[in-house]
Amino acid sequence: MGFTEVNFFGVYVAPISLMMAAAWLILIALRRAADHFGLLRHVWHPALFVFSSYTIVLSSIVLIIAH
Repeated sequence: MGFTEVNFFGVYVAPISLMMAAAWLILIALRRAADHFGLLRHVWHPALFVFSSYTIVLSSIVLIIAH
Protein backbone atom coordinates (compact mmCIF):
# COMPACT_ATOMS: atom_id res chain seq x y z
CA MET A 1 0.00 0.00 0.00
CA GLY A 2 1.41 3.33 -0.99
CA PHE A 3 0.41 6.73 0.20
CA THR A 4 -2.31 7.20 -2.41
CA GLU A 5 -6.01 7.62 -1.80
CA VAL A 6 -7.89 4.50 -0.82
CA ASN A 7 -11.32 3.70 -2.25
CA PHE A 8 -13.39 2.97 0.85
CA PHE A 9 -16.95 2.01 -0.23
CA GLY A 10 -16.88 4.49 -3.09
CA VAL A 11 -15.34 7.32 -1.09
CA TYR A 12 -11.69 8.21 -1.54
CA VAL A 13 -10.00 8.74 1.82
CA ALA A 14 -6.47 9.64 2.74
CA PRO A 15 -4.41 6.66 3.91
CA ILE A 16 -3.44 8.47 7.12
CA SER A 17 -7.09 8.37 8.24
CA LEU A 18 -7.12 4.59 7.94
CA MET A 19 -3.80 4.41 9.78
CA MET A 20 -5.19 6.62 12.52
CA ALA A 21 -8.22 4.35 12.90
CA ALA A 22 -5.97 1.27 13.07
CA ALA A 23 -3.77 2.96 15.69
CA TRP A 24 -6.86 3.85 17.69
CA LEU A 25 -8.04 0.22 17.69
CA ILE A 26 -4.59 -0.96 18.78
CA LEU A 27 -4.56 1.69 21.50
CA ILE A 28 -7.91 0.47 22.84
CA ALA A 29 -6.44 -3.01 23.27
CA LEU A 30 -3.29 -1.63 24.91
CA ARG A 31 -5.30 0.57 27.27
CA ARG A 32 -7.53 -2.32 28.31
CA ALA A 33 -4.44 -4.41 29.06
CA ALA A 34 -2.94 -1.54 31.06
CA ASP A 35 -6.18 -1.13 33.01
CA HIS A 36 -6.34 -4.86 33.65
CA PHE A 37 -2.86 -4.93 35.15
CA GLY A 38 -3.22 -1.56 36.89
CA LEU A 39 -0.34 0.09 35.04
CA LEU A 40 -2.08 3.44 34.58
CA ARG A 41 -2.09 3.99 38.36
CA HIS A 42 1.70 4.24 38.30
CA VAL A 43 1.82 6.91 35.60
CA TRP A 44 2.13 10.58 36.52
CA HIS A 45 -0.35 11.86 33.92
CA PRO A 46 -2.50 9.04 32.47
CA ALA A 47 -4.05 11.12 29.66
CA LEU A 48 -0.65 12.30 28.48
CA PHE A 49 0.65 8.73 28.64
CA VAL A 50 -2.26 7.45 26.52
CA PHE A 51 -1.76 10.25 23.98
CA SER A 52 1.94 9.55 23.70
CA SER A 53 1.23 5.83 23.32
CA TYR A 54 -1.18 6.65 20.48
CA THR A 55 1.49 8.79 18.83
CA ILE A 56 4.04 5.99 19.11
CA VAL A 57 1.65 3.40 17.69
CA LEU A 58 0.61 5.69 14.82
CA SER A 59 4.18 6.58 13.90
CA SER A 60 5.14 2.89 14.00
CA ILE A 61 2.32 2.04 11.59
CA VAL A 62 3.34 4.84 9.23
CA LEU A 63 6.98 3.76 9.28
CA ILE A 64 6.08 0.10 8.68
CA ILE A 65 3.87 0.94 5.72
CA ALA A 66 6.36 3.43 4.28
CA HIS A 67 9.14 0.88 4.41
